[in-house]
Amino acid sequence: MTLDLDTTHGLETRTFRGALFDMDGTLIDSTPAVVRSWSRLAEEWGVMPDLGSGNHHGRPARELLASILPADDVEPALARVTQLEIEDTDGVVALPGARDLLSTLPEHSWTIVTSCTLALADVRITASGIPRPDSLVTFDDVVAGKPDPEPFETGAARLGAHPSDCVAFEDAPAGLASARAAGCFTVGLPGTHTPDQLDADLVLTSLDHLSVELVEGGFRLRVTA
Repeated sequence: MTLDLDTTHGLETRTFRGALFDMDGTLIDSTPAVVRSWSRLAEEWGVMPDLGSGNHHGRPARELLASILPADDVEPALARVTQLEIEDTDGVVALPGARDLLSTLPEHSWTIVTSCTLALADVRITASGIPRPDSLVTFDDVVAGKPDPEPFETGAARLGAHPSDCVAFEDAPAGLASARAAGCFTVGLPGTHTPDQLDADLVLTSLDHLSVELVEGGFRLRVTA
């Protein structure tokens, strides 16, 4: 895949101070485990059978459950699906290009911004073999989850950067809306959603189409074949 400079919407001419990555569907593939866990929950609780589908991807679990269950059932269901997901790491792997891109970014210039809990994030980071950032942002760290801008605002702050100086990588519409509202340059990655469903400054097929150039004040990203 080759993109002309005109189609990268200014990516290759911008200097970034920080990179903010969604985790599931962006850095790692956890789809089989997610589908198994949420399908099991749906069966146990007698709710929507498509809970593990891409239609719900990227939303915090508590918010999703609150939209379909009585208030008293939300916390027990959340505890159950969290247990199921933590126990199921079969098939959780790094996506193409993830390890290489993270290893070439400047130290302390990137972090993970995920809608899952810290406990689940740690399990999946370990299972996939991607490096763990110094201070990732999980649903435990915010009051309002994606699509609210708070997660990406928090991620940028932890890097000591303004969101407008950060590039955000996401595979879900809710995450892209969050990053865009925070002021980040957004890169969409199809997988859980099709390219036409991703409202981003730039849509790439994979992280392995990016290379990093270190420059004064930060880094630049170049789209490669």
